[in-house]
Amino acid sequence: MIATSVAYDLVFLIHVLAGVATLGVLLTMRWSAQLVARGADGAVQQARFPQQHNWAARVIHLVPITGLILSLSGANDVALSKPWVGVGILCYLLAAGHLEARALPLERTIGVSIHRDGVAVPESGRKLVRSIDVLLAIVAVAFVAMLTQF
Repeated sequence: MIATSVAYDLVFLIHVLAGVATLGVLLTMRWSAQLVARGADGAVQQARFPQQHNWAARVIHLVPITGLILSLSGANDVALSKPWVGVGILCYLLAAGHLEARALPLERTIGVSIHRDGVAVPESGRKLVRSIDVLLAIVAVAFVAMLTQF
């Protein structure tokens, strides 16, 4: 459904870039959590967990917005009635829910602990790694669904 109009192609590009950016943010978060799990020193942990909200992780919310625009403005092969579109929407709901309810609160807790105590306990890093692994698995399912378009 590419090259139907300039507007459609721009939205498609934003959709793809938001997906790639989401993957990049999750991998960076996982790497930072892994450093905590391995007992990195306080300076490294403080650099990886600044005391601020992780707004970059919210790029995931661009994916369904652009996906819905594509689906609603595209031809029948990208309609909301297609199973792969439903899988994509379900994956987004699961990933966004897990991100906002589990991963980001864990990340904030680790950040507070680091800035209060100098370092976070490795177990908190392992918990965050597991949480991000769940997110990566959900994103992988969505990615396969988008590629295969069953």
